[in-house]
Amino acid sequence: MPETLLTDLPALVRFAGELSHASVIAVDLEADSMHSYQEKVCLLQFSTPGRTVLVDPLALADLSALQPVMSDPGVRKIFHAADYDIRCLFRDHGLVVRGLFDTMVCGQLLGEPKLGLADLLDRYFGVRLDKKYQRADWSLRPLSAAMLEYAAEDTRHLHGLMKLLEARLAEKGRLDWAAEEFQLLEQVRHSSSNGPLFLRAKGAQALAPRQLAVLEGLLQWRDGEAQSQDVPHFKVIDTALLIELARAMPRTLVAMRAVPGFRSWLVDRHGQELLRAITVALALPKEQWPAFPEVVRPVEDPAATARLKTLKRWRTIKAAELGMDPGVVINGTMLEAIARRPPSALVDLAGFAAMKNWQRQELGPGILAALA
Repeated sequence: MPETLLTDLPALVRFAGELSHASVIAVDLEADSMHSYQEKVCLLQFSTPGRTVLVDPLALADLSALQPVMSDPGVRKIFHAADYDIRCLFRDHGLVVRGLFDTMVCGQLLGEPKLGLADLLDRYFGVRLDKKYQRADWSLRPLSAAMLEYAAEDTRHLHGLMKLLEARLAEKGRLDWAAEEFQLLEQVRHSSSNGPLFLRAKGAQALAPRQLAVLEGLLQWRDGEAQSQDVPHFKVIDTALLIELARAMPRTLVAMRAVPGFRSWLVDRHGQELLRAITVALALPKEQWPAFPEVVRPVEDPAATARLKTLKRWRTIKAAELGMDPGVVINGTMLEAIARRPPSALVDLAGFAAMKNWQRQELGPGILAALA
């Protein structure tokens, strides 16, 4: 059982003061994305070398007492796979993270074959994390002792893992690479999802404009249902089924039952509402049918295509040399940009804003040699 579960503001203020004197803390969070319409941070875990403390943000609406220490670059914060956590902490509580150390990023830069926290702890320390509560509803109260113990385990071992991975990065001369990646991660934020819902529906590109109108109507109906029930979209009805429904555009419950994968219980539960959404969408005039934005495709350039193939062959060799995944070394989008605007000198690589400094230094000479 963790030493402390904080549920009141005075205790949080005292704990924040304690953290401000630490040189390094391990941090994690639990959210309820599998159970709520709008996910939220439901639990925060902090481990110093001496103890682990859990903070209940559902009992503490104001977490601003943590802001000074979370934004202090002099106090290192160890996360594993920090991207999601940093976005959620800023979105829900305005907490900014500085002084980041991400053990998953370290694993990527070291070419680890498996990057999950459980995989790394098992490999290096023989620690077996029990993931039985990974999909639990962390918004429920009270949390069981077993769930609190599970949550605490995710940060207890991060201090040892950080020391090991940092030493390995130093041996390979990649500490600067990691530092740059950490600084970039500190800037990530959630982006608002505006615009038609069909734009975010996987598989919608295969539908005709009229079918897209039906799909948008079905997605809007589902969004309203999910919001009223406070559940994720997939718990109302899966996107793939709505796409099949939009493709078939059934006008009757009998026709709906014949849609591939559409179970009878779904027809019984939602059939009439779905038919109404389909009917409204089918009544839309053609000029109101939705469409995907036109994509301006680059002009066919055989020379650039040849350069891209050359760069991909070089990347495979370089990745093997570094012992890293090719996509971590440099991604395909960046290689395409380089193939279309081939640099003639190292200084030209500064023109690719998305390229990281460590990539320019480590990969630049090889890129120029491959293109020569």
